[in-house]
Amino acid sequence: MKICVYGASGNDLDRAYFDAARELGRLLARQGHALVFGGGARGLMGACAEGAAELGGEIIGVAPRFFDEPGILFPRCSRFVYTETMAERKTAMFSESEAFIALPGGIGTFEEFFETLTLKQLGRHRKPMALLNTLDYYAPLMAMLDKAVEGGFLSRRCLALFALCGSPAEALHSVLTQRAPEGGLGKLTEYST
Repeated sequence: MKICVYGASGNDLDRAYFDAARELGRLLARQGHALVFGGGARGLMGACAEGAAELGGEIIGVAPRFFDEPGILFPRCSRFVYTETMAERKTAMFSESEAFIALPGGIGTFEEFFETLTLKQLGRHRKPMALLNTLDYYAPLMAMLDKAVEGGFLSRRCLALFALCGSPAEALHSVLTQRAPEGGLGKLTEYST
């Protein structure tokens, strides 16, 4: 399976985040899955790619050409897809992938995750999705989503479209075994208000 991993590009993070990202990359390679990622050499993206490279895994990097500067892109990708814009990058990552795991990250990771979730909510895909909740990073996000449900801004069924996972092994297992919610994805009105 080709699994897209979103994640932080910054390096000033707790070591536990890097360890989890690297372990996810190793797990992907060990089990014969390809890593699709934003192509970065740094941060959690780079750590995940390093883990996959350590075990000879297939690594597909996707990035705009303007990122092609010394030290920015991961040099050991099996294949690299260059785009002209960030929007084309997201589209290419989506097209290349059969499942999605979001590591902890910043605004770019949030954007990628929520766009993919929105498309799933709208019935545009059925690809499995998971959040890797290292050090309980996504607890505030889940609290915000719960508040959105309580306030009527979001259907609770939307929260069934992805899994919240405590470890790399759990995240990988989740996307490999996830099924669409009972009764399918339903109509647009069933997911948004």
